Amino acid sequence: MPRLRRLNSREVLRILRDFGFEVASMRGSHAKLVRMTASGERQVLTVPLHAQLRTGTVRAIYRQASRFIPGDELQARFFAD
Repeated sequence: MPRLRRLNSREVLRILRDFGFEVASMRGSHAKLVRMTASGERQVLTVPLHAQLRTGTVRAIYRQASRFIPGDELQARFFAD
């Protein structure tokens, strides 16, 4: 099984922006990202804004995002070869 990459919040935001998410608001040390689908469904993700994210946090963001983004596309960005 591939290893989960060590990412910082800036890298995670860049990855999710590539899939159409935009920062809707920031409160404290967290950013709320939103994406509207063609059918009008609002998809929301929350990302902590830390210099280095722990592995469990990155895994939780990956699981959250995999509800909205196909796994193979997302896996290439979050896991090392």
